[in-house]
Amino acid sequence: MPARATTRRRHLGATMRKLRARAGMTLEEAGRLVGVSKATVSRYEATEGPVKWLVIDALCREYGASNPEREAIVTLARNAKQQGWWSSFADHIPETMNLMLTLEDEAVREDHFSCMYVPGLLQTRRYATALQQANEMRRSPEEVERLVDIRMLRQEILTRPKAPHLWAVLDESVVRRVMGSPEIMDEQLSHLLASGESENVTLQLLPLSRGAHGAALGSFIILGGAETSLDVVYVDLHVGSVFMEKEAELDRYRLAFEYLRAQALDIDASRELISCAKEDLKDAKSSR
Repeated sequence: MPARATTRRRHLGATMRKLRARAGMTLEEAGRLVGVSKATVSRYEATEGPVKWLVIDALCREYGASNPEREAIVTLARNAKQQGWWSSFADHIPETMNLMLTLEDEAVREDHFSCMYVPGLLQTRRYATALQQANEMRRSPEEVERLVDIRMLRQEILTRPKAPHLWAVLDESVVRRVMGSPEIMDEQLSHLLASGESENVTLQLLPLSRGAHGAALGSFIILGGAETSLDVVYVDLHVGSVFMEKEAELDRYRLAFEYLRAQALDIDASRELISCAKEDLKDAKSSR
């Protein structure tokens, strides 16, 4: 099965399970309401297998899904076999990244908190290359270039006619950590300043002077759908990635992001701090 079909299907199954649980229905009850068997409902909640969008639509209605929720899920079901732009790279992308790209391809917003590196959607090519080269898992130049190509293609979602809104909160250490070289980092900081001018990008910095804050969870992304009930949290644990979709988990990360936004500098002050980091880079270079 193509990577897009597998990941979209996995997301669809998880979403249908979530809606049924929210409605408090058993598989048998749901099937009876829409005229299908318990086994069919169970199969639709699985990670593989064909689905009929009309049945998905009927189930969403019985589960009490809002119109935006239902429309988003039906669209997901209708396009379950469609391959994404990354399908030609499928053999080189971990399954968790396949799922991440699928979710991101359909998100209407992304909330990022980064405590180590510039988020992938905002990285320059040279910064992304330096990051891959610094990985403890040594890769060949060809592998590094392929991974960077994927990252650059991924960034094109920000220039779509209906681009998602990216809200990124970065720990100050992200703009202070020199990746690759001062020249590469200076270019990256300039790119952050330019990206912050985009209508669909909001950028805030969390200064080190704030001390303890709500970032104990580490770096994470909240991928948002048309309705908050379609949200998924992506957590990069370095040794692996985890997706979270239970309401208690979502609430925890939503609350953490709200705290981080409140503790971070406003947009103008964040730009000033990035500019200061650029000046400090110049001072460091001139003093050598």
